[in-house]
Amino acid sequence: MQRAVAFPALCLLLNLHAAGSFSGDNDRFLPIHQRKSGKPIFIHRHVQGIEKSLDTNHQKTYKHNVRSLFHSKVSNLQPGIIEKSTFPRSAYDPSLNLLAMTGQDLEVENLPVPAVNLIVVTLQMDVNKLNRTLLQLFRRGVASSLGIQPQQVHINRLIGKKNSVELFVSPANRKAGTFEALPSEEVLQSLDINVLHQSLSQFGITDISPETNVLQGQHEADKIWSKEGFYAVVIFFSIFVIIVTCLMVLYRLKEKFRFSLRRAKEKNQEIHLSPIPLQATQTETKTVNAMVQPRLAPKAVNTTVDPPNRGTADIKASISAGPSPFKMKPVGLQERRGSNVSLTLDMSGLGSVDPFAAVPIPREKVSLEYLQTASRVLTKSQLQDTVATSHVLQTEFMEIPMNFVDPKEIDIPRHGTKNRYKTILPNPLSRVCLKPKNATDALSTYINANYIRGYGGKERAFIATQGPMITTVNDFWQMIWQEDSPVIVMITKLKEKNEKCVLYWPEKRGIYGKVEVLVIGVKECDNYTVRDLTLKQGSQSQNVKHYWYTSWPDHKTPDSAQPLLQLMLDVEMDRMASAGRGPIVVHCSAGIGRTGCFIATCIGCQQLKEEGVVDILSIVCQLRVDRGGMVQTSEQYEFVHHALSLYESRHSAEAIQ
Repeated sequence: MQRAVAFPALCLLLNLHAAGSFSGDNDRFLPIHQRKSGKPIFIHRHVQGIEKSLDTNHQKTYKHNVRSLFHSKVSNLQPGIIEKSTFPRSAYDPSLNLLAMTGQDLEVENLPVPAVNLIVVTLQMDVNKLNRTLLQLFRRGVASSLGIQPQQVHINRLIGKKNSVELFVSPANRKAGTFEALPSEEVLQSLDINVLHQSLSQFGITDISPETNVLQGQHEADKIWSKEGFYAVVIFFSIFVIIVTCLMVLYRLKEKFRFSLRRAKEKNQEIHLSPIPLQATQTETKTVNAMVQPRLAPKAVNTTVDPPNRGTADIKASISAGPSPFKMKPVGLQERRGSNVSLTLDMSGLGSVDPFAAVPIPREKVSLEYLQTASRVLTKSQLQDTVATSHVLQTEFMEIPMNFVDPKEIDIPRHGTKNRYKTILPNPLSRVCLKPKNATDALSTYINANYIRGYGGKERAFIATQGPMITTVNDFWQMIWQEDSPVIVMITKLKEKNEKCVLYWPEKRGIYGKVEVLVIGVKECDNYTVRDLTLKQGSQSQNVKHYWYTSWPDHKTPDSAQPLLQLMLDVEMDRMASAGRGPIVVHCSAGIGRTGCFIATCIGCQQLKEEGVVDILSIVCQLRVDRGGMVQTSEQYEFVHHALSLYESRHSAEAIQ
């Protein structure tokens, strides 16, 4: 009886196994109890067969329970296929390795496979419904389309979001326990599409393509600081150091070359004395204290010396020809040590001597001569015509020397700390010198400002200076007090991209060094602001007007010259009202561009008013003799012509009326 029951049950189990009822995540085995023999007893629930797995219409599934008791024979039926899918899964998901055969090394699957070895197959069928049997069929279909063994096809991942299967193919001679994979491009070239669609038509394959493995990308990201990367960084840093070193060497060579040029320039400017034949008309006389003694009777000497940097120093004398009047006496100890009395000249016996002077470099001599002699007088009609020929004005402007000052010409230690720009320096001959705080502090006398001659060569009509800095605000107000300036003209904003000037006046009251500044009133005009200031020092006081012109655009000239002309007329009225006081102080940022335009316009307007003609070229040259770089660009040079042309037109109209 027992044999009769056991045999049909065994046949039923074999049929179920053939239908795949022991495979996939849809087969669940629940342990009920365990006999004394140690073998578990299972309840098997068959959920879905292969036909139902291929059904995409979500038909109603039928479930039935089959309860059987398995003895020792059950353990012999495919023991490696039973999956404990109802138990909690670990981080390593076994469903990604459903095709792994018994005894196969599972570490080969779900690895960071290189992107060149991966193939992604996109399906119409829901990959979440794939069980073990379906994946075996899928694996065999891919193998048959490639003409290889199914063991060479490896399922790496099931991608639910893309509804695709990620796989790779290993070579036929792969060693056990090692990872080898064929390139995806090579595999796709050997793929037979027709065979693939015939064998896997029920899966609905829509796309086959290579794709980057996410795990591989992460693995490669971890290798950023690899050995090769470290070497690359070291090589890059070494090249950078070499380039910087070469640039430093080139800079040092450039500085050395410039220093040698300056030394040559200084040598060319040395004064050389040579014996001059004189007429012997007097008997020899000797002076005890003279190192160079004349042998002839005294003669009158007429000496004419021009200031340095303006022309050659000439010494003209008229005496008779004869033997050399110089006779050297023995040099004493004091003279050999370089005392300032080591050379004493007794000129009482000199007659007529040819002039001797320092010979400047030819280029500098030509530039100075041009600034002192250049002229182009324009009548009113010529002024109007010249404004229309901008190219002529540009050519004329380019010929005017800038006459910038060499830092070596200013013999004041650390004067650079008081300069806003390194290359914009005051001319030493016309520089404004402040009263020193003590006899040994030469820096306290320095301010980047120059006296500027006005119309008709009037001395100290203006002062052109840079915009005050934080370190020079006290010096600025000391200069205003010292020079008794009635008007300050500021032609810049405080900031235009970069800082142009600091706010050097108070809102109501401020003390700057020894000068107290009080703001009495403020008047807002269309293009500028006027402040009435009172300066106090001790019991003395001065009244100063401060004009702040803010309509000048940065790095170009105004569209109209009318606001500047109006400012100039207001300043001129204040100057006339304060006759007998000091110069008008004008500043922008560097103290040469807009400042030069304003001063040149003032001088040109006075010349037009007094003479009816104007010589703008001569005016600009005169400004640059006093302070290098005045009227800084060709556009500003043209703007001065436009402003004077507008002034002449209105002045003529007023004269007619």
